[in-house]
Amino acid sequence: MEALERIVQESVPGKQVTIAHVIARPGPDIHERIGVPVGSALGILTLSPCETAIIAADVCAKAGDVEIGFLDRFTGSVVVLGDVGAVETAIAEACRMLRDVMGFCVTPVTRS
Repeated sequence: MEALERIVQESVPGKQVTIAHVIARPGPDIHERIGVPVGSALGILTLSPCETAIIAADVCAKAGDVEIGFLDRFTGSVVVLGDVGAVETAIAEACRMLRDVMGFCVTPVTRS
């Protein structure tokens, strides 16, 4: 009988922001596909541990005139909506707070 090779894969989440991105003026098809209202900008955060999404969404909402379009505490995803300046401010503030106050490893905020 042939020996089976077993591979054990684990996810060991650190404290990190893996995606922090702003999409300026996305097309309406993007909004439709992800199920959020049409706006002038989207901000996307992917966080680990997943529950950090709740904290990041709270910081974003308090940092500027943005709406939380999506929040998933099981995957660590947050989408914020608003004008480009407000979304950039909200995403940057969430990243700053997670880095400076909570000791997270944070990726640079990118934009398209």
